[in-house]
Amino acid sequence: MKSRTGSVLTALLILMAGSLRAHHSISAVFDRSQTITITGTLTKLDWRNPHMEFIVEAKADRGQVKAWVIQGASIRTFINQNITKSDFEQAIGKTLTVEAHPAKEGSGYGALALKIVFPDGRSVRVTVT
Repeated sequence: MKSRTGSVLTALLILMAGSLRAHHSISAVFDRSQTITITGTLTKLDWRNPHMEFIVEAKADRGQVKAWVIQGASIRTFINQNITKSDFEQAIGKTLTVEAHPAKEGSGYGALALKIVFPDGRSVRVTVT
């Protein structure tokens, strides 16, 4: 019985270590050497931990609309700066400006938020680790 319990605990620790490593692999997904500015309409919000996400639809070079999936920080990071879920919800359908690190080619993500400017001019600096 003890060996089975030990095996289960070992397996759980291995799984958790892999999950933690994957969670903190931002440098593998986003190009932190570049910063871009995205200005467009906030269309969707996914307010959850460990990092919230939102979608901003912005015009691309040829005038077509591109949906940017933008990863934000933890909910606590926003709350500490007096930005709530309601602030984002009230901005849906309105223009946001986001400074961000773009995703690396083929990563499947759009951008990693650094600064968000709301329609009313308030801004929040975001740090994702």
